[in-house]
Amino acid sequence: MSRVIKWLFKESSLISLISIFLGLLFGAVIMLIGNYNPIQAYGALFNKSFGDLNSIGEVIRQITPLIFTGLSVAFAFRTGLFNIGAEGQFIMGALAASFVGIQLHLPWYLHIPLAIIAGGLLGGLWGSIAGYLKAVRGVHEVITTIMLNWIALYLSNFFVKTFLLEKGQMRSKFVDKSAWLSSQGLSEMFGNSRIHYGIVIALTLAVLFYILLWKTKQGFELRAVGFNPEASQYAGISVNKNIIKAMFISGIFAGVGGVCEVLGVFHYQSVNTAFPGYGMMGIAVALIGRNTPLGAILGAVLLGVLTFGASGMKFGAGVPEELVNIVIALIIFFVAASGIVKWLLKLFAKRNKEVSNRANPTISK
Repeated sequence: MSRVIKWLFKESSLISLISIFLGLLFGAVIMLIGNYNPIQAYGALFNKSFGDLNSIGEVIRQITPLIFTGLSVAFAFRTGLFNIGAEGQFIMGALAASFVGIQLHLPWYLHIPLAIIAGGLLGGLWGSIAGYLKAVRGVHEVITTIMLNWIALYLSNFFVKTFLLEKGQMRSKFVDKSAWLSSQGLSEMFGNSRIHYGIVIALTLAVLFYILLWKTKQGFELRAVGFNPEASQYAGISVNKNIIKAMFISGIFAGVGGVCEVLGVFHYQSVNTAFPGYGMMGIAVALIGRNTPLGAILGAVLLGVLTFGASGMKFGAGVPEELVNIVIALIIFFVAASGIVKWLLKLFAKRNKEVSNRANPTISK
């Protein structure tokens, strides 16, 4: 608990909290301009997200993939890389899980771990392609990861249509029940929601994220390369190897997220015509969470509640769902434009000091 309190009072964390407050505040102003009641709107959003056990279960289900992709993007950022390809790595992880879940018939204690490992490895390998091109050819990872997103989308569609397609459907066959991450008991506990055990895996990976980056020699090397590649090279650290490793590990986080979405929620893979969107939301989660594992979890909770509760605003307060996207965009804006928030903090501290000096003139002397 003390670690959480210390985290909340770090300057970077305080910036995130103030950014969230400003985003909600400016969102309320926009609602007032549009003749909507912001108190009623936010109340409806909160009620939709936490009004009953089913809603809580669905919020957790919505949060789960965001934690995975948020961790993926945050890990890359921490090592000096911009992983815009969590979307593609997520899709490739889902594809691997679908293959293992459909083509293999094993007991659950072998089936589930094998699917998770396969999805994580394929997601990691997909990410390492961008890492290799960056390390060996000097191609910027933003370009390659965006291109790899589209390749992943169409490649997964090809494999599903060719090897896994359910006749007459635009989706794969169902994976074997022995590979499911959901259970009837857990679903009934949360009002027959689609909650699944992927949330446990997500939280476990967040802990591993922290241990790897801050408690191991390998993590020190990854952070050193991200902070200063030239100095790291001079110190004898292989910059190229660590770039590839960083993108591989980053891809694992997103890949396992795709696994959990297939095995926990849908139990099949669709022939997608568009991205699921979790990779792009992961960028927002990482930014809001200041690229820390705890921050990624809290950022995922925030965005999960906002996106799931948007329909509550629409039907409960008559507020268009698009306003939630505006609120999210405002929060990201204030996080990205942290200079504004820092200026506000300094201004507040300065006024506080002036008021304190007026109240105690002897102290100021």
